Amino acid sequence: MKKQFAIVGMGRFGSSVARTLSGLGFEVLAIDQDEQRTQDVANFVTHAVQADATDEDAMRALGLGNFDVVVVAIGQDIQSSILTTIILKEMGVPTVIVKAQNELHGKVVRKIGADKVIYPERDMGQRVAHHLVSPNILDYIELSEDYSIVELKVNSKMVGKNLRQLDIRAKHRCNVIAIKTGDKMNIAPHAEDLITENDVLIIVGKNKDLNNFEMAYSD
Repeated sequence: MKKQFAIVGMGRFGSSVARTLSGLGFEVLAIDQDEQRTQDVANFVTHAVQADATDEDAMRALGLGNFDVVVVAIGQDIQSSILTTIILKEMGVPTVIVKAQNELHGKVVRKIGADKVIYPERDMGQRVAHHLVSPNILDYIELSEDYSIVELKVNSKMVGKNLRQLDIRAKHRCNVIAIKTGDKMNIAPHAEDLITENDVLIIVGKNKDLNNFEMAYSD
């Protein structure tokens, strides 16, 4: 059976998550305290309910304990986000993912049992900043405080060379873990694999080393 998802909070982030999951064919329950927001998403989710997520009786009545994943996407009301997380974990929801406003908010919800904490504004800010520094950066994903993955569109300095000649690991202490050529993905490429125009490199490394690599190959 497909996973069942519930999204609490139908702001820009929550509604985007709900819309995407629904588009992928999953059952989605959308919950918001605001009637208009609930109506706005009703056409593209399985169910949309107007309810106060901090009301434990209301949440139990909706059967949230039976859902595989609940995303707490409540906006600026940090207190409601925390109370909702507590209620969901006490109900036995297997996976609770919480959108955090800041590091302190994230630390608190982790302490009370959130399985995953995400920072959409911070993460998007990082991606925009890296793209501004190097327009060849297509995506930047932070794996931890120390390590990240970068999607880099190759530039003229790389075209026509192979991985051995670029020697990225020795020069920059980063590892090329894949090369995308059009729709094809070359996983764990060999040292003799040639870099062609419009290729995209998937690179993992320490944040400091990745930053130095970006600067070295920025146009």
